[in-house]
Amino acid sequence: MSGPSSSGHVPANGVEIYWESRGEGGTPLIVVHGGFGTLTMFGDLLDRLAERRRTIAIELQGHGHTPDIDRPFSFEAFGEDIAGVIDGLELGRADLLGVSLGGSACLRCAIQHPELVRRLVLVSIPCRREGWYPEVRAGMEQVGRGLFEQMRRSPMYAAYAAVAPDVDAFPELMDKTGAVISAPYDWTDEVRALAMPTLLVYGDADSIPPSHAAEFFALLGGGQRDAGWDGSGAPESHLAILPGLTHYDIAQAPALAAAVEPFLA
Repeated sequence: MSGPSSSGHVPANGVEIYWESRGEGGTPLIVVHGGFGTLTMFGDLLDRLAERRRTIAIELQGHGHTPDIDRPFSFEAFGEDIAGVIDGLELGRADLLGVSLGGSACLRCAIQHPELVRRLVLVSIPCRREGWYPEVRAGMEQVGRGLFEQMRRSPMYAAYAAVAPDVDAFPELMDKTGAVISAPYDWTDEVRALAMPTLLVYGDADSIPPSHAAEFFALLGGGQRDAGWDGSGAPESHLAILPGLTHYDIAQAPALAAAVEPFLA
């Protein structure tokens, strides 16, 4: 780990969000985990990114060290929470990187508070719910406390139980997560209006087909024309489809850090 490290809770939109910071310098980078995740889901990605900049991993409402509150999950509220972290930690403008559920939260923050976001990295998310494969959407609709006994044997639950302020709250976390990922959404028009450079990253065996990745990229101005011999026609936003990776292993893959680092630099 390079540079100083610190951690704590910061009040953000009514939630006491847990954060861990490592590294120093550069534009601060906020990293947000996927559903049921904690910041441990990133393996050594955080340390790699912190070699060049201050990197702050946070845990969303009801996840990991962050206590739940009496509020349903929504991507819009998660976006406000991230904006609250940027303000609460006095970061000014920040870069955002989110995976899956955390990617959708980061996208909403960028849509709702573009003045706070310099660059945006979205890993394994669609811009509308229909972008997920049909069988993935069907699986999402089954998520809830009825699957708790199955989840209790998973590494995700073990990571949660090791740090959660209320270990018994996991079934409620499952219910709230199931509700937010099953609700319809389509952010096509809002994505088309985004101005900050954005990197989209997917595995080639992800829960989202490459055809949707291309659709999302097109909304950001990508994939519309040849860049020209001098690269002058290349878009500011980028698309990476990483070989041999899935929705479930991309967050810890060395290829993710290799794709992200030059974009943020």
